[in-house]
Amino acid sequence: MNKNTLGIFGLLVAIFAITALLNDKFISAYNMQNLIKWSSLYAVMSIGVAFVIITGGIDLSIGSVVGLVAVVLAYQLKVKGIDPGQAIITTMCMSLLIGLIHGLLITKAKIQPFVVTLCGLLIYRSLGRWLTDNQSLGPVPLEDDKGYANIDTINSLDQIFSGKIAITDSFNLPTPALFLLALGIAAALFLNRTIWGRYLFALGNNEDGARYSGINTDNMKIIAYVICSFMAGIAGILFAFELDSVQPAQTGEFYELYAIAAAVLGGCSLRGGVGSILGVVIAAAVIRLIYNSINMLGISTHLEFGILGIVILLGVMADEFLKRYSAQRAAAKQKES
Repeated sequence: MNKNTLGIFGLLVAIFAITALLNDKFISAYNMQNLIKWSSLYAVMSIGVAFVIITGGIDLSIGSVVGLVAVVLAYQLKVKGIDPGQAIITTMCMSLLIGLIHGLLITKAKIQPFVVTLCGLLIYRSLGRWLTDNQSLGPVPLEDDKGYANIDTINSLDQIFSGKIAITDSFNLPTPALFLLALGIAAALFLNRTIWGRYLFALGNNEDGARYSGINTDNMKIIAYVICSFMAGIAGILFAFELDSVQPAQTGEFYELYAIAAAVLGGCSLRGGVGSILGVVIAAAVIRLIYNSINMLGISTHLEFGILGIVILLGVMADEFLKRYSAQRAAAKQKES
């Protein structure tokens, strides 16, 4: 665990302890279940954006991709009555295609990632609203008296994507945490134990140097954006099964800000070349913990974004200070030797 990850973990422990001391209901089984569930959901999409940021890119469309996937999945199941397995495969293929399009526009058409993904943010949100005529869709788990086809399969999938596993008599582990565990381990292994992961870090550190060393930088960028959209697609499916209703105009709104904030707070440098999956997961938990603490302590929710912004700013400032301090110490030692 590097210094940045230790720092964000310390922040997590501090906020947790302070909130627990000020409100004993905070550590109730019900609140802990909700905190773990929502932290897991946000961490899944944050892992995806970490891949893009490591390459020195950015993806502003994550929230809209999450919303579009949730809308398309709910639309297929509730309006068209499509087979659940086919519906999930279709939505995942759609998310992969979105990532591929982003990567090709950035690498082949040479359009800036900010512009490509900003346009995607607007396009995907509009497509979701157009598909449903901007009408909310009820929860994906279906009512038995509505005559839906494949209702048993759909409700079984609901148990997989948004169910709970009994740990004790009073505490149940939300299944999104298991998805996060599996995806987090896979992402960490990919970045730290494969040649492609090393290529991504090399690309973010020095793109020209990576290209001259024989790395196909365009392909690596495309892979990063495909992975990012793939993770957003998984998050969209999880949210579709979790939310009381899928709202085309609101589902996934501002989620890209949470994901990017978690990645940056978790140690991913916006300049590229640096990142830790564990740090991103802990940072996503910190963001959800702040939101939860605001509610538990009776602080006005109007201050939510302000408090979150201050915490992220202080975290990034502290990280920059530590990096400069470490660099100065290293330079001083080098002079002494």
